[in-house]
Amino acid sequence: MNFPLTRRALAALALGACMAGAGWAADAPRVKLATSAGDIVIEVYPDMAPKTAENFLQYVRDKHYDGTIFHRVIDRFMVQGGGFDKNMNERPTRPPVVLEAREAFGKGLRNLPGTIAMARTSDPDSATGQFFINVADNSGRLDPKGSNAGYTVFGKVVSGMDVVNRIKGVPTGNAGPHSDVPLTPVVITAATIVK
Repeated sequence: MNFPLTRRALAALALGACMAGAGWAADAPRVKLATSAGDIVIEVYPDMAPKTAENFLQYVRDKHYDGTIFHRVIDRFMVQGGGFDKNMNERPTRPPVVLEAREAFGKGLRNLPGTIAMARTSDPDSATGQFFINVADNSGRLDPKGSNAGYTVFGKVVSGMDVVNRIKGVPTGNAGPHSDVPLTPVVITAATIVK
């Protein structure tokens, strides 16, 4: 007789968890990247990686990404953008943000397909405006574990993953010192906060 009650209680708890998750996602800001390959909509999580999310959103507000390209594309890894125009001129940036990879990881964010993270140099606290979208499960090498500082995930693609998948398959080559550059530029024509 207690079994149906337990099942009902578990069902209620599961429903409550789903509703809480939906409410959390419903409050998250969304950014639309209008690109020459189509539109990508990214949900950003300020509650999971506050400094990183605000940094990205401020670059969007400043129109920093408008006219930049996806300048590094590696199939089965990631597509990276936000730093160069189609002539491979680097955009000036604000000072870097402090790495929040461990905090975001502790809240459940992983470098999985469709998630967005900040690009950086070998210095963990060097992320500025460049970002990448994972197109593979990169959690093993990009999540913070042990001495690996990791890369801060701060959102995910909620619409336009087909566009990301088109971008990851474009032919690439070298442009000066840069490798894996699309031979035909994939341009972010506009980045806007849509919610």
